[in-house]
Amino acid sequence: MQTAYIVSPKRSAVAKAMRGGFRNKRPDDLCADVIKGVLKNSAEFDPGLIEDALIGCAMPEAEQGMNVARFAVLLAGLPDTVSGVTINRFCSSGLQTIAMAGHRVQLGDADCLLAGGTESMSMVPMMGNKVVAGRRAMEEHPESYLGMGMTAENVAHDFKVSREQQDAFSLKSHQKAAYAIQNGLFREEIIPISVESRTPDRDGQVKISTQIIDTDEGPRADSSLESLAKLKAVFAQGGSVTAGNSSQMSDGAAMCLVVSERFLKEHKLTPIARFVSFSVAGVPPRIMGIGPIEAIPRALKKAGLTLSDIQRVELNEAFAAQSLAVLNHLRINPEIVNPTGGAIALGHPLGATGAKLVASLCHGMRRDKQRYGLVSMCIGTGMGAAGIFEAL
Repeated sequence: MQTAYIVSPKRSAVAKAMRGGFRNKRPDDLCADVIKGVLKNSAEFDPGLIEDALIGCAMPEAEQGMNVARFAVLLAGLPDTVSGVTINRFCSSGLQTIAMAGHRVQLGDADCLLAGGTESMSMVPMMGNKVVAGRRAMEEHPESYLGMGMTAENVAHDFKVSREQQDAFSLKSHQKAAYAIQNGLFREEIIPISVESRTPDRDGQVKISTQIIDTDEGPRADSSLESLAKLKAVFAQGGSVTAGNSSQMSDGAAMCLVVSERFLKEHKLTPIARFVSFSVAGVPPRIMGIGPIEAIPRALKKAGLTLSDIQRVELNEAFAAQSLAVLNHLRINPEIVNPTGGAIALGHPLGATGAKLVASLCHGMRRDKQRYGLVSMCIGTGMGAAGIFEAL
């Protein structure tokens, strides 16, 4: 089996949905800009050698429809010969594409692939523009249609996670993310994105202005336990899940190259990590947030590792309730989890999040001289995914 290497994992900053810097930036345009950044930051080689682009998107319709992956490739200026496929496994779509690319390289089926994800929650809302529930599914598996917030309430109840614990976890996420931004810890992984806007002036002329988005918009340095405690539960009367201890709706994109050792040496590329293993697992939809509890042990077993070998964990913070349930159940040391903050502070651009976390993991492990790291997240309708990487 061949070794699959991760080269130039990059991401955009994560912007607030509807009111952030990418609110008018199409997801295919955004992804194209990140692809160009990935290629610019790797050694020069003929982009026509890229055999496919696997791009995750959780809501592939409207502005994200029509195979958004292929359009991102074309808009990035890659040759027509470079194909693209859109992959959807909801919140793990971005990680799923990297795993699929890794598996293809390991099997000798490909030598150079683009992988990652893109999502605009400004343009395509959660669940998409048209939700059509299946009659049989509603009758036989109604819990599959539960809102994510309600599944978090179920997890908080079943796993005995208090409101106070959730708020404390959320505050820590903001503090870590604010520190990371202040100290430039994301600088190497973020591709600055140019956003152009047009507004008419009083004389009827169109004014064109350009803004560079290079900083995550979500973290609140002034967050406090007092301010979080004032927020009301938004999903269930008397509940504990609030806007403050839930992930933020966001826009973003992240991509990387996944290549073989032969391609690596032939084109003098510098890898940042080795793809080690990936696993996905199903759980009851009513408590979908516990998905990593099943996925992480499977990924570790495939890698021949134990949790004691893992030095860094990027766990997507869909909700504080599910994050704490996973950490407590698996007995993961909280000190190694999301050292630069998680989705509660940094945002969760759905289909892009998995690839974004891989970028943060790989750059973080290199910076802190760590060897093995883990990316994991829960997935809507009751699943979990986990991927393991070795820093080089």
